[in-house]
Amino acid sequence: MRLLAAALALLLSLATAARADYPEKPIRLVVPFPPGGVTDIVARLLADRLTAEFGQQVLVDNKAGAGGVIASDIVAKAPADGYTLLLTTNNHTINAAFRTTLPYDTEKDLRAVSNMGRIPMLLVTHPSLPVTTFQGFVDYARKNPGKINVSSAGNGTLPHITMELLMIREKFQVTNVPYRGAAPALADLVAGQVQAKFDNYTQSAQFIADRKLNLIAVTSTRRLKQFPDAATVAEQLPGFEGYLWMGIVVPAATPDAVVQKLATAIRRFVALPETQARFDKDGIEPVGNGPEEFRAQIASELTQWRELARTTKITID
Repeated sequence: MRLLAAALALLLSLATAARADYPEKPIRLVVPFPPGGVTDIVARLLADRLTAEFGQQVLVDNKAGAGGVIASDIVAKAPADGYTLLLTTNNHTINAAFRTTLPYDTEKDLRAVSNMGRIPMLLVTHPSLPVTTFQGFVDYARKNPGKINVSSAGNGTLPHITMELLMIREKFQVTNVPYRGAAPALADLVAGQVQAKFDNYTQSAQFIADRKLNLIAVTSTRRLKQFPDAATVAEQLPGFEGYLWMGIVVPAATPDAVVQKLATAIRRFVALPETQARFDKDGIEPVGNGPEEFRAQIASELTQWRELARTTKITID
């Protein structure tokens, strides 16, 4: 028995030492979107930082498709050793709530590490729509049910789902017009083919500055320093917020020591002056929280989206 105990102790010490030496080989960072977007940019900034800190190459692997399901499935079924990471967004919780089937279990197969940052959405309208305030938008939509065409990057995307939530909260009706991506959805808004859209700062800021779009409201908890005159939705609808967040998750059985080491490195990345400067340029609010905070955020969001799915009967399969 003493020999067995000694052997077990040795194995545990070797395992602990192995985790302490993590990483000992390159790390794969899976991104569920094609190259070039803001999420991909953040992924590459993070990969460069972790490569420098860990002394091991962190390689970005873009696996776009199926609203993030393909990338999430790859990571959910990868070895739980810290060498396969997923940079995910709200699609992580939206898919779990609005898809009837998934090839993985969002809550059981994936584990939260850190939410790096979040981007509030901007409710923008074409100048032909005769409204300039959020309350004006709501009033017009109530008086003209279904007549405002609202573009989105597709059914089940965050802008689409957030507009559905807003319609229920404010009791109005608009028509969702799904596109194959955010770029054509924005292009048709600027051209006046549709009248409104939930968009992000990076894509809309110049159109707002050029007065090609009107900024009606922002979905952050407080006004944006980039647009201090734009009211928040929460000023008229307390508690309402909508952010595109970007966070890291790993296979569920990944050891605590590895998860904590990754979370610490990510917090340091977020705190870097150069990261903060780039985030500010792209309208990203830095977060850099820990595994428990991020897990609680995901759980809360899942509850909200599942309730919305039950209410609206929306599915995105």
